[in-house]
Amino acid sequence: MNDLDFMQAALDEARQAAEAGEVPIGAVVVREGAIIARGQNRVLRDLDPTAHAEIVALRAAAEALGNYRLLGCTLYVTLEPCSMCAGAMIHARLDRLVFAAADPKAGAAGSVLSVLNHPQLNHQMLVEQGILADESTELLRTFFRERR
Repeated sequence: MNDLDFMQAALDEARQAAEAGEVPIGAVVVREGAIIARGQNRVLRDLDPTAHAEIVALRAAAEALGNYRLLGCTLYVTLEPCSMCAGAMIHARLDRLVFAAADPKAGAAGSVLSVLNHPQLNHQMLVEQGILADESTELLRTFFRERR
């Protein structure tokens, strides 16, 4: 599997979130070429403001590895992380973040804030963006259009 395949898996999670009435954002955590955890927005279903797709996936990955440090892991997510999720990624010590679409309203990987790879923080990670961005953006647009 490659970056495109893993982002497609994250998009599948986002579609499932939409079917459940959640904002369609999905994530997967990959280690050594295999998906070890999946997540999708669960804020409404869990009545939990922290249940963003990234946080759900990070929690599942930590449980799978038996360690909250996710060394050697990459997180794939369909939308640029918010500041809460970016902070969790730093604490988890992810090696890499790959996100599809930029978030001009709340993105913390450079769109609004630059939480990740801030020079004063003690952890840096590779950040890449744009894989399946159009598909992710269209999924979000369709979801919100149908809600209006």
